[in-house]
Amino acid sequence: MKERQSAMKLFSVLVLGFFLTGCAAGMASIATERATVGYTTAIHKDLVSLPPPERKIVVAVYKFRDQTGQYKYHPQATTFSTAVTQGATSMLIKALEDSKWFEPIEREGLPNLLTERKIVRSTTEEYRQHLSKGEQKDLPVLPPLMYAPIMLEGGVIAYETNVVTGGLGVKYFGAGGSGEIRSDQVTIYLRAVSVKTGKILKSVSTTKSILSRGVDFGIFRFVRLARLLEVEAGLTTNEPPQMCVLEAVEKAVYDLIVEGMLDKIWNLKNPEDIKSSSIQNYLKEKKETKNVVFDKQGNLVKVEK
Repeated sequence: MKERQSAMKLFSVLVLGFFLTGCAAGMASIATERATVGYTTAIHKDLVSLPPPERKIVVAVYKFRDQTGQYKYHPQATTFSTAVTQGATSMLIKALEDSKWFEPIEREGLPNLLTERKIVRSTTEEYRQHLSKGEQKDLPVLPPLMYAPIMLEGGVIAYETNVVTGGLGVKYFGAGGSGEIRSDQVTIYLRAVSVKTGKILKSVSTTKSILSRGVDFGIFRFVRLARLLEVEAGLTTNEPPQMCVLEAVEKAVYDLIVEGMLDKIWNLKNPEDIKSSSIQNYLKEKKETKNVVFDKQGNLVKVEK
């Protein structure tokens, strides 16, 4: 009877162990899914639902990149992989297009663009030599480049690791589990600059937390004399930093549009749209923003509205 009970316990423990391992393997297989259209952030819906502008604003973006200079943290070795994506400029241009408020023009790859235009001019001139004067008039003329009245500057100015860390574990008679959490933080600044005067028209900043979670379960038990059973299973999820940077960038574009609207830097097509839910939600969020006060030693003193 005792041997039968021991066998049943062993069978139950093995089934539980295989079940947990299968769940972990199944969750891990998510990373092998096929490519998708793109990632949609939590703020994307608010950005694309903003009411239309009086007219689109032509803007130029030269550089909007990582200004932290930080590398990925590794506890045992030195790594030269950057902690923050170097493609924030592309993210910003995409966010400007999605907002339907701005018309971005190419400036990051300006040397390549100018080189290509030189090739067009030289090819046209060579082709012109083989045409008559009447045919030369029909050749298309390369139009001048567009210029922007506003430049957008800024970048990722801070990446803080282990802002919040914690965990919890429970064990009872050799069986138990534990969970850990960690939160990093990325901060970006975005400002609009007048090309004509050099004046900074508006500057905004946004912050996004990057969450990491880990859960594991294990059994350590003697099922019979001199026979030890040990089962372990675990799963860790890390929020991709580049997705958090994308959300912070889209939030900055959203804030810049509304702040510029309130300061009359640009206008709505219909002034009554100021009452729209997307704008009112921002005003409510801004009103509820809390100020965090620290002392000289870096200790939290108080949180006030």
